[in-house]
Amino acid sequence: MMLKLVIAVLLVAGAFGCGVPSYAPNARVVNGEDAAPYSWPWQISLQYKSGDEFRHTCGGSLIAGNWVMTAGHCISARTYQVVVGEYDRSVKEGAEQIIPVNPKDIFVHPKWDDSCVACGNDIALIKLSRTVQINKEVQLGCLPPAGQLLSNDYPCYISGWGRLYTGGPSPDILQQALLPVVDHAHCTQKSWWGSTVKESMVCAGGDIKSGCNGDSGGPLNCQAPDGRWYIHGVTSFVSSRGCNATSKPTVFTRVSSFNEWIQATIHGN
Repeated sequence: MMLKLVIAVLLVAGAFGCGVPSYAPNARVVNGEDAAPYSWPWQISLQYKSGDEFRHTCGGSLIAGNWVMTAGHCISARTYQVVVGEYDRSVKEGAEQIIPVNPKDIFVHPKWDDSCVACGNDIALIKLSRTVQINKEVQLGCLPPAGQLLSNDYPCYISGWGRLYTGGPSPDILQQALLPVVDHAHCTQKSWWGSTVKESMVCAGGDIKSGCNGDSGGPLNCQAPDGRWYIHGVTSFVSSRGCNATSKPTVFTRVSSFNEWIQATIHGN
């Protein structure tokens, strides 16, 4: 019976594939705006227990039926749950799947140092306590090939429930914003991020569009020529001057630097 169940799950996942939303994203965005419902179906809400309720703290991406990728700095000694199929956090829309997380099933990169975000390795994996149901609202995100770099100004989208501006409110509805890639040569200029940005990171934005508190751990979504969307970044940090400081693009953990660790962690657990 268990084997039949696993096969059924694999067949459903295979039918949807990865990186091809059933509901097309709105690609006309200029500044941050409401995302089209379920157009980023791998987007998750990572929530921690506070009293008798759970509160959103970070984003993340569903990369396998029972695995989520998020940022290392999102993890602490808390009780977590993951919500997939979320869109408007203020209402129950029927697509949500709420999945508890066992503390032993959280894997932060061994070289992540919470006191040194600029050192890199800001990535974590969460093994869910049960496999999600893949459908039109909940699908897998694709991981880019190992080592892949995107060209300067490549169009990507950040998505999440982070603050609408520095110190501002957090939205109920999932937001998205167009963040063109800033290549390593530009992002490491002294007037930009300088040596703070490492080769294992990717920069995007740097104008009035950026990530903000609450977006951490969420995806940088970039569409490839094959039409699929790939998760090229895990939202890591912004400038201490504010979320949308000029010449300080949002910095992401570059996923293509961590393929080997991701694969080893999943296969070993």
